[in-house]
Amino acid sequence: MKRVRICNFGRIMLKLFCFTTVILSIYLLLGFFGLYQTWFGGPEGLKQQTSYWLIRLGIVILLENIIFWTGIITVYLTSEQLGIRWRVLGVVCGWIPVVHLIMLHVIIKTTGQEVKMEKMRAKRNKKRAKQEICRTKYPLLMVHGVFFRDFEHLNYWGRIPEELEKNGARIYYGNHNSASAVRDSAEQLAARVHEIIDKTGCEKVNIIAHSKGGLDSRAMIALTDAAPYVASLTTINTPHRGCQFADYLLNIIPAKQQKAVEKAYNAGAAKLGDVNPDFLAAVHDLTFENCEKLNEEIVDDPNIFYQSVGSKLNKPMSGRFPLNFTYPLVKYFDGANDGLVGEESFPWGENYQFLTVEGKRGISHGDVIDLNRENIPGFDVREFYVQLVADLKNKGL
Repeated sequence: MKRVRICNFGRIMLKLFCFTTVILSIYLLLGFFGLYQTWFGGPEGLKQQTSYWLIRLGIVILLENIIFWTGIITVYLTSEQLGIRWRVLGVVCGWIPVVHLIMLHVIIKTTGQEVKMEKMRAKRNKKRAKQEICRTKYPLLMVHGVFFRDFEHLNYWGRIPEELEKNGARIYYGNHNSASAVRDSAEQLAARVHEIIDKTGCEKVNIIAHSKGGLDSRAMIALTDAAPYVASLTTINTPHRGCQFADYLLNIIPAKQQKAVEKAYNAGAAKLGDVNPDFLAAVHDLTFENCEKLNEEIVDDPNIFYQSVGSKLNKPMSGRFPLNFTYPLVKYFDGANDGLVGEESFPWGENYQFLTVEGKRGISHGDVIDLNRENIPGFDVREFYVQLVADLKNKGL
């Protein structure tokens, strides 16, 4: 909350700047035309006392600069919701008359909504703190998707883990390769599950897996010895039936170019911690054909609770880059989608939740894991996960 309090201070300073600019401008205009003397018997105007009026002008400019720069620097340093776009537009448009006022309004409004939401969230968490609604019987294992890794200071799951922990959750991460074949990732995840069991003494884990991580987790349950140590699997926007868009890309991109990309990616991934990464194997396992084969081979464990979540973007160019650009391409092959995966590919297990919001925005493949740390009107991603985990607790998991 310290960050929120500081951000709110900056927002208040910007509002103060707007108010004092109007008041002091009127004050200077009255002085400029000598209306102080005419109306109030005060100092004479610019023509009679030029130096006195210029001194007042200088003081006003200095005061307003202090208020404005204190406010704008503070919100730029502390706001999560302004993002790069509004920060850049604020700098560029800050020199354009009239437009700079519109930008200032946007900045004040955006930070105001952010402060309001965070205060509401803090109040709600404080009220239910003793309940520990996310304190499940078994700890959570959060499994990332393809082309990402679990980093200590750049969490794949955005603000979600912190919110879960505030409500009692115990969280571990997959720590597997960013790019490997599904079966290889399954082996890595199995080793991680055994590591968690040995370290904590817990009997099982509840897995929450995003994107390809859902395929990796299903394969781990079916193809390794880790199944007895899994209580539940919740897949988030997982392409259980593959992506025909991936088939298309692999068919049109020449093999030479594919190998060049693979070589570059694998080299970079290895430096970041991947053990024998395999870019093309990961991509091929996301195709419609290979997912169909995988679904024929692996069978769900009747002793494990399976559920799934999916979402979609509502309009072309909605959402954040780059998923707003890929949406129309994926739609051509897979229909309604989240920017990467078609809607029909999401459902798996006993329960299926489909997430959407009204308007143009929608909820993308990245939005469901809070990738951009963005507050989306109509969808509170952090509270969604709190309730998701609370439901696991209520099921005795």
